[in-house]
Amino acid sequence: MAAMLQRPEHQVAGHEAGAGKLGPLIDGSGNFFKPLDPSDERGAHELAFYNSFYSDQRVPRSIRSSFFPSFGGTKILPVPDSPDLLLPHLVLEDLLHGYSNPCVMDVKIGARTWYPNASEKYYAKCLKKDRNSTSALLGFRISGLQVHHESGRWKPHRDKVKKYAVTEVRQSLRQFVSKNPDATDPDCALASLVYGGSNGILAQLLELKSWFEDQTLFHFYSTSLLIAYDKGGKAARVKLIDFAHVIEGEGIIDHNFLGGLCSLIKWVSEILADAKTAAGPTDPQLLERAADLEAAAGLTEPKVAVGPTENGIH
Repeated sequence: MAAMLQRPEHQVAGHEAGAGKLGPLIDGSGNFFKPLDPSDERGAHELAFYNSFYSDQRVPRSIRSSFFPSFGGTKILPVPDSPDLLLPHLVLEDLLHGYSNPCVMDVKIGARTWYPNASEKYYAKCLKKDRNSTSALLGFRISGLQVHHESGRWKPHRDKVKKYAVTEVRQSLRQFVSKNPDATDPDCALASLVYGGSNGILAQLLELKSWFEDQTLFHFYSTSLLIAYDKGGKAARVKLIDFAHVIEGEGIIDHNFLGGLCSLIKWVSEILADAKTAAGPTDPQLLERAADLEAAAGLTEPKVAVGPTENGIH
């Protein structure tokens, strides 16, 4: 099995394996292996989260299957550049397995990415990153992305992406659903297919939001949403990843994550609405569905039906 291990080709953020550094590996069969460095407590924290999360009966099964990678325990594997060094790895679902030309975006959620009682050093590090990106202002930041198009793959350098300003974040959300992502004015040609629809990104984000409005089990700090679809707008999905800094919720709603999620929903909704307007008349059922999604995201006033004798709000 070790001979089959390889670095994820479509990784857009996070630590990369190689050059003496630890990073994730995949086996081409649907498994994603994340190394657990014994000298770094973050790995132990993430393993503890997975064990707790997947054994907690209070977490709805639909939430686990829809929004979190499947978890298969741990496995001892060799480190690529040091085959004699064996380390435990988390065995997770390869979220891009089966995709031929995946378009991927990593969005770190939350206005603050440090957890309570973090060390002064870690607090200062996170605060600097949050202030030098859109985290503090928008409640989220884009950590990396790639888009496949007819002439190849567009993948801006992650160091540049992390420092995007507000206008560049909006541009990236448009580029992500465009057939010409590297153009000055991306066409958003896939917005309705990827962001819209009953199984699109917006609908999934709204479903996730509904859970976060109630769940008080966990607080997710420095956790990302992996948003992906295959070339042509197929198989759009939203998954939470990176749980090294998750803490117990202690009966309190995770307003930091929820606020960032609501902000992302607003931005995606606006881009979808703009794309719908630019496209002109289309199938009335698609228009009605888009309007329903906008209303659920809080972008429009509720529809009012006027009857012959009284007014009723739908």
